[in-house]
Amino acid sequence: MTKKSLLSFMKYVSLSILGMIAVSGYILADTFFVSAGLGTEGLTALSLALPAYNLVYGVSLMLGVGAATRFAYHKSQGETAEANSVFTHALAIGGIFAAALVIVALTLSAPLARLLGADEHVFDMTNTYLKVLILFSPAFVLKELLLCFVRNDGAPKLSMAAMVISSFSNILLDYLFIFPCNMGIFGAVLATGLSPIIGIAVLSFHFIRRKNTFRLIKTAPKFSVCGKIMSIGVPSLITQFSAGISMIVFNLLILNLAGNVGTAAYSVVANISFVVVSVFTGIEQGMQPLLSSAYGSGDEAMLREYLRYGVVTVFLVTALLTVALYIPTEQIVSVFNRERNVELAAYAVRGMRLYFSATVCVGLSSAVSVFFSSTQKPFPAQIISLLRGLAVLLPVVLIFSRLFGMTGIWLSYPVTETLVCIVAIVFLFVFYRPSKSVKE
Repeated sequence: MTKKSLLSFMKYVSLSILGMIAVSGYILADTFFVSAGLGTEGLTALSLALPAYNLVYGVSLMLGVGAATRFAYHKSQGETAEANSVFTHALAIGGIFAAALVIVALTLSAPLARLLGADEHVFDMTNTYLKVLILFSPAFVLKELLLCFVRNDGAPKLSMAAMVISSFSNILLDYLFIFPCNMGIFGAVLATGLSPIIGIAVLSFHFIRRKNTFRLIKTAPKFSVCGKIMSIGVPSLITQFSAGISMIVFNLLILNLAGNVGTAAYSVVANISFVVVSVFTGIEQGMQPLLSSAYGSGDEAMLREYLRYGVVTVFLVTALLTVALYIPTEQIVSVFNRERNVELAAYAVRGMRLYFSATVCVGLSSAVSVFFSSTQKPFPAQIISLLRGLAVLLPVVLIFSRLFGMTGIWLSYPVTETLVCIVAIVFLFVFYRPSKSVKE
C-alpha cells in the first residue's frame, strides 16, 4: 500500500507541479517581453495591473478547488447524482462571477488603474492591460474549473498537458504580438487572454473521448451545495485576493520610496515569486485529489501518509529553489532588465535575496492548508489564508517600511510567512483529530 500510495502521489504531484510551472511561465514571459519591448514603464504598468490577475485567478481557484474537492468526495462514495450536481452548480456560480467581472472591466478599468497608482506615464498601458485581462475572465474561470475536475476525474496527464500547451501558446503569442505585430501592451495581455481558451480546447478531449464521469444535469439551485463549494474554495480565493491587495500596497509604498524604478524592480521580484508560489500550488493541487479520495473512503492512515509525502516534497523543492534563486540572482534580474538600469538591478537583486529567505514556510503552510480543505475542515484553512495575506502581511509591511525603508518591504514577506507557518503547524495539532470510524 505504501509503494502504491507513493507512486500515486508522485504521479499527481509531479504532473501538477509541471503544469503550474508552465502557467507561471507565461507570467514570466509577459514580464520578459514587456521589459524587452516597453522598458521600465512597461514593467511598472504590468506590476500595477497584476493584482487584477490575482482576483480573476482567485475566483477561478475558489470554484475549481472547492467544487472538485466536493466532487472527489461524492465520487469516492459512489454518489454520482451529487457529484454531477456539484459540477452543475459550480458552472452556474462561475458564470455569475464571470459576468460581474466583465461588467467591472467595461465600466471601471480607468478608475481602477488610477486607484492602483498609475501616473500619466503608465496610465494608458495599465488601463489597457486591466480591461482586456478582466474581459477574458470567463475563459480563466472555465479553464480552472475544468482543470480541477479533469484532474480529480483520473486524468492528471491531460490537466498537465492543458496547462503546458496553453502556457507555451501564450509565450509564442507574446513574442508574435509584441515584436513582429508591434502591438505593445495590448499584445501582451491579448496573448495572456487567449491562453485559457487554448487550454479549454485541450481539456475538451476528456469529453470528446467520453472519459468524463461528470456532466451537466437539470437541478434546482441548492444554496447548501453552493455554500459547501465556496467554503472549501475560499482559502484559495483569500490567498489570491490577499496577494493582489498586498501587491497594491507594496506598489504604493515602493512608489513613494523609490518611484517607478523601484516598482519595476518589485515587478521582477513579484513575478518570480509567482513562479515560486505556483510550484507549491502545484504540490497543493496534486495532493488534493488524493487527500479528498482518502478522506471520502475513510482511510486515515492514507491521509497521514499523503501529508507526510507533501511535507517531504516541500523540503526537497525548497532546496532546489534556493539553489536556483540565490546562486544566479544577478543573472536572473538581468534577463528582465534589458535597459541595464543600475538602480533597478540593485533593488531587484537585494529584494530577491531577502524576499525568498523563508520559502520553506510558504510550502509548509500550503500543505497544511490543503490538508484541511481536502478533509472538509475549511475554517482552519481559511484562517491560514487570511493570516498570510491581509491580517499579518499588511501590518508587517506598513511597520517595516516605515522603520527600514525598502529593506523592510522586502523582509515583510518572509517574516509573515514564518509567523503563519508556526500558526499552521499549531492548527494541525489543534484541529486534526483522527476519526475512530475510519480505516487504519
